[in-house]
Amino acid sequence: MYNMTRLKTVTAVATLVAATAIFTSAASANPFNPFEALFGPQREPVTAPAYANPQEDASDPRDELRRQIVSYRTSEAPGTIIIDTPNTYLYLVLGGGKAMRYGIGVGREGFTWSGVKTIERKAEWPDWTPPPEMIHRQPYLPRFVAGGPSNPLGARAMYLSGSVYRIHGTNDPSTIGGHVSSGCIRMVNEDVIDLYNRVHIGAKVVVRPMTERRAATATDSIN
Repeated sequence: MYNMTRLKTVTAVATLVAATAIFTSAASANPFNPFEALFGPQREPVTAPAYANPQEDASDPRDELRRQIVSYRTSEAPGTIIIDTPNTYLYLVLGGGKAMRYGIGVGREGFTWSGVKTIERKAEWPDWTPPPEMIHRQPYLPRFVAGGPSNPLGARAMYLSGSVYRIHGTNDPSTIGGHVSSGCIRMVNEDVIDLYNRVHIGAKVVVRPMTERRAATATDSIN
């Protein structure tokens, strides 16, 4: 009985000495974090890239930029998208003198454009590969970003024929109503999903120039 008790005591003391030695060694390696040598270095928290802002609700668009049905006279057929560049609105022609109006972000100075395109492709949570021209201007940009909440293209993208431009979502809703992009048309994710579900491949897209300023129409009802 005495020998058994003595053996347990010796074993406990040896274990304590070994643990103390390891802890002392860890403290010598990093006196501010002695557990690092035992469990490995502390991982830094994963953060979104500097261009990402997944907190979309933190900056809602102004009331006049919210999605709403308005009176809109045009000779374009229902289903046509009209980009009112100077007023930062996108109209989806509904017919009967009505259109669904969305607030958008458009090209900054020197990057606006105009013309007639069609939607040639649609994508949900698209990947982003900046074109060479953009990389040349902003060499710090990533060469590829997989689709997801932190992707600058947001939840949906509609690609415009014969160009590098898209109508797409954004993870920075504070840019809606501004002249901020390199030529693409930005929408809040909720709106770009709504538009994506309403239009089809082949839909006509009319992009009006900055010089063609027209007054915003009155709102009939809010959708």
